[in-house]
Amino acid sequence: MPASLAAVKRRLESTRSTRQITTAMQMVSTAKLNQVQNHTKTYQVYADEVKAILASLVKSHIATLKNKESTEKIAADIGSLFDERPVKKVGILVMTSDRGLVGSYNSNVIKSTLDMMKKNGLNKDNTVFLTIGKTGTEFFKKQGMNVVFEDTGVSDVPTYREVEGIVKKAVQMFEDHVYDQLYISYSHFVNRMVSHDRTELFLPISVKSLEEHEDARVKKAVTNDIESEYELEPGLIDMISSLVPQYANSLVYGAILDAKTSEHASSANAMKSASDNADDIISTLQLQYNRARQAAITTEITEITGGMTAQE
Repeated sequence: MPASLAAVKRRLESTRSTRQITTAMQMVSTAKLNQVQNHTKTYQVYADEVKAILASLVKSHIATLKNKESTEKIAADIGSLFDERPVKKVGILVMTSDRGLVGSYNSNVIKSTLDMMKKNGLNKDNTVFLTIGKTGTEFFKKQGMNVVFEDTGVSDVPTYREVEGIVKKAVQMFEDHVYDQLYISYSHFVNRMVSHDRTELFLPISVKSLEEHEDARVKKAVTNDIESEYELEPGLIDMISSLVPQYANSLVYGAILDAKTSEHASSANAMKSASDNADDIISTLQLQYNRARQAAITTEITEITGGMTAQE
């Protein structure tokens, strides 16, 4: 077999092996995506209800104050997570993957984070990072950023118990004034083909956003002729104080689930693209192989015919 023909055959076999691997990885990522989606749906119901109840209670508390200082006073009444203090340090919780083969997932999250920093005039002197995922951790350390907390090895379908330490650490650092604002940067899952990069303010909790959420919920309740009412015991402040940590925890854990969903979708899409590219290469190489083989056979026939003619 000619050397060029053997080389094409080796490339063809190698590409077919690669396609088998990428196809298997696509199937694995799709299975993980289905698992985390089912888990996220059930958790989101809980998170929405916690936010709705807290929004209603906070609005009721503000109404009882009957003055314009309600937003400032609420932090003193029900917890430091509402404390809008002067911003000396900003914390950014960045969620990336531990490995590659996820397309542009990691680069998009990092780019979104850097764009937010540029927009808000943030740099390594006034910013600290909390990183989930090996990729983000390594990137920001190489950039000379101050990474005060890092975590790797989060499972593909994380449970709350698994990430509880991350959630509590993020909240505790805010309460300890390690930073005065905390942003969360992650990839938000829209559907299996589309994800949007988000960098959102997480702490302090915005009273305005809670009020807006409650107003929207009331409008929906009026439309459906249903409106929630609560009988509180032991009291309004105690109930809000109990709900605030649950609400904060639900936001961080919900973002982690959302990021993992987007990661699996990106991995499945990347592996599908790799498999499709492998199919194109295989088609091209097969054509080259067939032509080379045909040329080799034609050459052999010509040589045999020439030899027979010479003998005659």
